[in-house]
Amino acid sequence: MLRIRNTLTGALEEFKPDDPERVRIYVCGPTVYGLIHVGNSRPVIVFDAFRRYLEYRGYKVWMVQNFTDIDDKIINRANEWEVDFKDVAETFISEYYRDIDSLGVRQPNFSPKTSDFVKDIVEAIEVLIEKGYAYVSQGDVYFSVRKFERYGELSHRNLDEMRSGARIEISDKKKDPMDFALWKSSKGNEPYWESPWGRGRPGWHIECSVMSTKLLGSTLDIHAGGEDLIFPHHENERAQSEALTGKTFVKYWMHNGMIRFSGDKMSKSVGNIFTLREAVKRFGRDALKYFFLSKHYRSPIEFSQEAMAASVSASRKIQQAFKRFESRHEFVPVPRNDGWMEEQRSRFVESLDNDFNTPEAVAQIFELVNEMNSAMDKSDGDRALKAYHLTRREFCSVLGLFDLEELTLSQDVDRLIMAVLSLREDFRKSKQYHIADRIREELSKAGIEVKDTPQGTEYTVHREV
Repeated sequence: MLRIRNTLTGALEEFKPDDPERVRIYVCGPTVYGLIHVGNSRPVIVFDAFRRYLEYRGYKVWMVQNFTDIDDKIINRANEWEVDFKDVAETFISEYYRDIDSLGVRQPNFSPKTSDFVKDIVEAIEVLIEKGYAYVSQGDVYFSVRKFERYGELSHRNLDEMRSGARIEISDKKKDPMDFALWKSSKGNEPYWESPWGRGRPGWHIECSVMSTKLLGSTLDIHAGGEDLIFPHHENERAQSEALTGKTFVKYWMHNGMIRFSGDKMSKSVGNIFTLREAVKRFGRDALKYFFLSKHYRSPIEFSQEAMAASVSASRKIQQAFKRFESRHEFVPVPRNDGWMEEQRSRFVESLDNDFNTPEAVAQIFELVNEMNSAMDKSDGDRALKAYHLTRREFCSVLGLFDLEELTLSQDVDRLIMAVLSLREDFRKSKQYHIADRIREELSKAGIEVKDTPQGTEYTVHREV
């Protein structure tokens, strides 16, 4: 029985989607004005793995992740570049896809952009005005939070606490300081769209409400994102969506913890960002994903050189074990299922059914990889095959770990390395060990580790850390 800790209730709840066979998930995506950083990648990695797990459990999943392509930061960047805001947005949407592709993350089923839904957003705002939840003020439109009696339930705060503790946009246009913008009138050198209230553009929160409900229906099974979005973004989304439709907006809210760097939340505003592109280049895709999935998704994470070095080391051990097994087999058959394999699957499912406890699942993968190595040492081919099948083909695939060969080499380079190793072996056979050792040292300097085993010479390509 899959259980999820619902942010709204604070309780661990049994997962029951509206449709027993299909799960509808909306994940808040990036505002596309720059390269995404490591902090942005955590929800991408976590909820990609969660989606894979739902599919492993037999569900069909519709996942939507948006792009915010209308925003002050995008407009400012467009003015700096002296281009249209769409040029900035399309540039960084392309770069975003490049970055998540480098992670081996699957793209969502739909990736809507705010600018494609402005007409729908205007229509939604009109309904909110008609229902008395929103009001027009000097060309802007605001949502009246006090009209929505359940406002604050998601973030577990009341309005008075929010007034004193949150960053509030002060404006004489608002009836209440906590009211938030649904529509902003255009100013100066800004993009705009026509509306019943004059030229302007959508507010931040309304875009996600409209895009998610247009693509997934009035009630979503899961709405996910970083915990920094709980307030005000998700609180406002919930209020305006339920005011609009009169239905429950989201059944289960899931939020991942923040990433900290030297004690501070990683963010562009703080200036301690580490771009995803830099992280993948420096540490490798699988080490980065291993780093995130070896911690519970709701827990904060300290991003450090030491932590990443440990993840790189652990990832290498797993990669080397798989390579060791695969080097001994021209092809790997599917093993005959037995009680031990079913027991391992039950453990894996039990961990992930418990609020997606990936640390336990990752620990089990590491345990089985050690089992595989031990079986190979003992020439127990059947046991090694079963451990390999469970880890490489099933469990790692569910979490998106080691599902593709990360350190790929072209066939020409691979043949060159094999030729050098063959030459080294000739020197060893002729007892010219000083030359063989020199070849090994030079390969090591190039990041290629050579190991002499009873089964022959093996090599592993490493990244520098």
